[in-house]
Amino acid sequence: MAKTWISMYLPPDINPAQASIAYGCRALPKLNEELQSEDLRTRQKALMALCDLMHDPEHVYVAIDIGCLASLRVLLRDTNHMVRIKTTEVLSIMATHNVGRDGFLRHGIIAVLSLLLNDPQPACRENLHLAFKHLAQVPSGAKGIVNSGLIPSLVRKLHREEESIQEILLDTLAACLQEDATEALNSRVVPFLKEKLLSPNEIIRCKAARTLIAVSIPLEGKKQVWRHDVIPILVHLLRDPVEEVQANAAGALMYATVTTEGKYAALDAEAIHPLLGLLVSSLQKARLNAIKALTMLAEAPEGRKILKAHVHTFRVLEAEPGEAVQRAAEVAIKVIEWKP
Repeated sequence: MAKTWISMYLPPDINPAQASIAYGCRALPKLNEELQSEDLRTRQKALMALCDLMHDPEHVYVAIDIGCLASLRVLLRDTNHMVRIKTTEVLSIMATHNVGRDGFLRHGIIAVLSLLLNDPQPACRENLHLAFKHLAQVPSGAKGIVNSGLIPSLVRKLHREEESIQEILLDTLAACLQEDATEALNSRVVPFLKEKLLSPNEIIRCKAARTLIAVSIPLEGKKQVWRHDVIPILVHLLRDPVEEVQANAAGALMYATVTTEGKYAALDAEAIHPLLGLLVSSLQKARLNAIKALTMLAEAPEGRKILKAHVHTFRVLEAEPGEAVQRAAEVAIKVIEWKP
């Protein structure tokens, strides 16, 4: 006769490291209580459960409303590395939602997170940089990071962090420096970015060039790009095997060649022909940036002389579907055909 046996093992879909979640509206308040527990295992389990729940913006709203951010602030200083890792993971997930980013700014999370910039655990540092990256995607978040005085520290980290974290850092800096690049320029960001432009990692090259676009918007940034001899490297990247790198390098040149020094540095580096090559790129961004950079070079007599032979190429671009490219091509033709 068959007998019934009760297994001593948990079902395969049960995670013993995750707290059981209370029913309905009691779920998050219960987890918040467990986050404050003196028992290490309880705190860890609550954080595991919270990581799953924070993917829903409604849960993020409730969590902030009941004071979870205050509990998480305390856990960022926990002596247990797994607690710190999971806490930063929870915050990085919350930062993907607008309500989470608003909560960060209201509750001063930026300053507390910054205390972990030198944490010995790479996973912890990666999570906090992801949180900053998500926060910087909105202007108020980027301003919050800039106003916190963190930019010099983030710039220095470009030289010291692991490559995976450098990629995240460059995204954060690209967004923040569009708001204000002053502190970064005072912290030698241009030499650091120059080094990253030469990286064998194509993602880092691409993101370094994009960050250089933000750096080159203010006049001081344009001057530093010229002084630190970055323009020849940007011209070299116009022939990079990765199209996105080419597009961003053209974008950085577009701003750097606004000044007379920048124009002649680009002309000396023979930028015109590789820029003309980008006019047939499959990326609209690359074509647009190349047209605008060539327009800047056409303002110099030497550049205008070379480009007169290529006016027909710009005429073709005037008929392109993209309105932005059409307008840029029209302006380029006017500059090239201008006569004193």
